[in-house]
Amino acid sequence: MKKKIFISCAVALISYGATYAQQQDVLSYVRAEIGGVGTLLEPTRPTMQLPNEMMRMTPVRADYLDDQISSFPLLLVSHRLGQVFAMKPNTDEHLSESSFNTRLAYDQGAEQRVPWHYYTNLIEKDITVDYTVGKKVGFFRFTFPAESTKRLLFNTYNHGRNWWRFDNDSTITGMQIYQVEDGHQPIPVYVYGRFNRAAKSGGFINGNATTQQKIEGEKAKAWVAFDGANNVVEMKYAVSFISEEQAKQNFQHELGKGQTFEQLESDARAAWQDVMGQIAVEGGTPDQRRSFYTALYRCYERMVNISEDGKYYSGYDNKIHTDNRPFYVDDWVWDTYLALHPLRTILRPGREEDMLQSYVRMYEQSGWLPTFPVIFGDHACMNGFHSSVMMLDAYRKGLKNFDVAKAYEGMRKNATAATMLPWRNGPKTVLDDCYHDRHYFPALKPGEKETVKAVHPFEKRQAVAVTLGGAYDDWAVGQLANDLGKDADGKSFEARGKNYQYLWNADRQFFLPKDSAGQWIQIDPVFDGGMGGRDYYDENNGWTYMWQVQQDIPGLMKLMNGKEGFEKRLDQLFREGLGRSRYEFWAKFPDATGLVGQYSMGNEPSFFIPYLYNYTNSPWKTQQRIRLLLKTWFDDNIFGIPGDEDGGGMSAFVVFSSMGFYPVTPGQPRYTIGSPVFSKVTLHLTNGKDFTVIANGCSDLNKYIQSAKLNGVIINTPWFTHEQLMNGGTLELEMGSKPNKQWGLE
Repeated sequence: MKKKIFISCAVALISYGATYAQQQDVLSYVRAEIGGVGTLLEPTRPTMQLPNEMMRMTPVRADYLDDQISSFPLLLVSHRLGQVFAMKPNTDEHLSESSFNTRLAYDQGAEQRVPWHYYTNLIEKDITVDYTVGKKVGFFRFTFPAESTKRLLFNTYNHGRNWWRFDNDSTITGMQIYQVEDGHQPIPVYVYGRFNRAAKSGGFINGNATTQQKIEGEKAKAWVAFDGANNVVEMKYAVSFISEEQAKQNFQHELGKGQTFEQLESDARAAWQDVMGQIAVEGGTPDQRRSFYTALYRCYERMVNISEDGKYYSGYDNKIHTDNRPFYVDDWVWDTYLALHPLRTILRPGREEDMLQSYVRMYEQSGWLPTFPVIFGDHACMNGFHSSVMMLDAYRKGLKNFDVAKAYEGMRKNATAATMLPWRNGPKTVLDDCYHDRHYFPALKPGEKETVKAVHPFEKRQAVAVTLGGAYDDWAVGQLANDLGKDADGKSFEARGKNYQYLWNADRQFFLPKDSAGQWIQIDPVFDGGMGGRDYYDENNGWTYMWQVQQDIPGLMKLMNGKEGFEKRLDQLFREGLGRSRYEFWAKFPDATGLVGQYSMGNEPSFFIPYLYNYTNSPWKTQQRIRLLLKTWFDDNIFGIPGDEDGGGMSAFVVFSSMGFYPVTPGQPRYTIGSPVFSKVTLHLTNGKDFTVIANGCSDLNKYIQSAKLNGVIINTPWFTHEQLMNGGTLELEMGSKPNKQWGLE
């Protein structure tokens, strides 16, 4: 096998922008196959792209254990929501339908997958595949066996108006329709590509190869064939959501100077070194470094910048816009508001501001702040308007370079006029009126027939989850209202932030549903509610939703009879049995993976829960739990992600927790201290300052904090502020093998 220059630690680090390149080759720790087999649901996939950029590629296959590749997409349009422009190499002597349909066997163990370079060998065809990437461009290199037929086959993924065209013997252009959800407008995507040498070309129609130079139709297929002794076929290409001409311009910008594969790869590697080198670690084990830096890589998968020459296509009004700021899409806020957006406020605050401004643009263009903004518009998914929390969190951490007034306008409109129904967009319904009047979202009794047509037939009402999430979102609206001097709104929404109290059942010590008349609905909060508990909760049961009051943890403590009751309930969460076999439990709650007792590490609502011990008289239990969870569920292998990763949502938990702190309540600009896995972590901030966490004596055994200093001053509270972090300085922890049960109590 030929040497891969991206594997060698001797490769010089090339400056890219304001670089944070370290002597330590942090990129050597990236293992994109971590989590490549989903515990029960979706696996991770090795995405080749630049940080937060539009061009993304990953081979189409089921997961890491699938030893056949269906095709190589020229563009992954959206995280888990599809791709366009299918391509594959081919050596068949005669083209047939099976040539286009045959899956390609490869050797997983020989595959190399880093974000700036992909390599595999298609073992049955003996074709090697290399790929590297730019912002709007990609570069494939295929090495065919000697004396073989050398072809590339082009196909579609989606029905609709599609075409391929050959303008000369070394270029290809194409357009494919990206199919979207009902209620949204399909999006044409354009590609412009060049081959490294002349080719014969044509279409494949009704089972026959033709020399047709433009091929159109729902299943448009095309091919190119190369003669001669040169076994290497290269294809450089660019894509655009705007036009065919813009695709050509994108090609000129990044590949117009005849850049070689190695040059583009070197630039891509430098871009990754710039963001990955921003955090330097010392100590820890090699597997902990691999888990950490792979998680950090995934934190840059999304959102993605789709601006092209100061223009972008918006699925929020189906128009082309001109803007002097980049426009970002592809974000699943139910997952990412918890830790990914807060992480970016630390590492790349300017980029986060551009993303927030993108949300504002989406509101201006569609009339609503989105929940899951993707290329075609708001992919109504999950529940809650957590973009409100995201906006407040950024604002309170000093990010002001976005239209805050317009953002607040959108937050308020969502909170007063939009439906809170899961997986739905649009104006409020009678169920929302109940929330506004009675302070909770009403539920149906078990077996009661749904009467509101707008309710999603599978996702149901999720009445308790919607109430709790809505209270947090309303709190965020109220807090920003206060910060902006809107006192009446502040008072109103602060009260709504306590709506969680209306569903607390003191006798049973759970959040339980009520009907529209205000009567308790008697359920088993562990197992009732249908698939995923969706009648009342969402993907998790009442044990997880017991804690969903990040905005008012002291208020939640009062409901649980104070600190001691709160701590006992936390202990019980991690120790409580399922009451049935895991087989039976997971048949109904497949998202509740990574179980420790009733705690589910594999689902986002659980992330902050282990840190709640820092509010009790036993902060050492946070240190104990976090280390156990990281060691158990985030190992550096193909099973090393306990649930759906969701484009950085879960990986951000790993990054924060491995560094030793976490944002329990986005919207409150402070961090709570856990237990670092590294003896030293240095964050190189974009303001030119460094924040360092030192954990003296840190090891698998020495996970407990004995004492702490912040900038040389002894602290006995497990907190520090965002301002203290961004001002630079040092958090120094003395670690030991036994808990200091007095530390953190002041």
